[in-house]
Amino acid sequence: MYNFKNSNIADWFSFYRILAVPLLLGLIWFGEREWFSWMLLVSYSTDAIDGFLARRLKISSARGSQLDSMGDQVTLIMGLIGLIFFEITFIKENLLLIIIAFVPYLIQMSIAFAKYGKATAFHTYLAKLSAITQGIFILWLLFFGPVYWLFYTMIVLGVLETVEEITLIFMYDDWVEDVKGYFWALKDKRRLVNNNNQ
Repeated sequence: MYNFKNSNIADWFSFYRILAVPLLLGLIWFGEREWFSWMLLVSYSTDAIDGFLARRLKISSARGSQLDSMGDQVTLIMGLIGLIFFEITFIKENLLLIIIAFVPYLIQMSIAFAKYGKATAFHTYLAKLSAITQGIFILWLLFFGPVYWLFYTMIVLGVLETVEEITLIFMYDDWVEDVKGYFWALKDKRRLVNNNNQ
């Protein structure tokens, strides 16, 4: 259970993304595509802001990383739900590729919850690049229409990022935050200490 009193400014931006879900669902329900698109843009923008503030003000924490990941996940889910309602033709035409990208993500989440009891918060460089690409594609599609080279790039990055996340889960016995990527994990003292204690 989160203690709101101890939350910092970066946490509150993450909270916003989570608390924005009912509003976004309401806009979808009433068919307000333009308002939904703008509010989704705000949610994506807060993702960049909270990470910047956490680093700039040196207020990063395990709780903050977990909140950030949760905010990222619900924002992505809301974006996908929005596409299902507002761009169903695009979804149907590209359903196979979307499934190819989404199924590994579900597998990764399942492995993480089975091992750690919660989602990962590695925040790798590849995950950040994938999230930025997803956000740009979803918003561009909602505002202007599909750009297929961006769509294919998003799919490839999403699959690669998921494979890296699964690899990191098997590399770390305990839940950790902020791992830059696979090659950084090889030298991560947190992983090496756990391995030496076995």
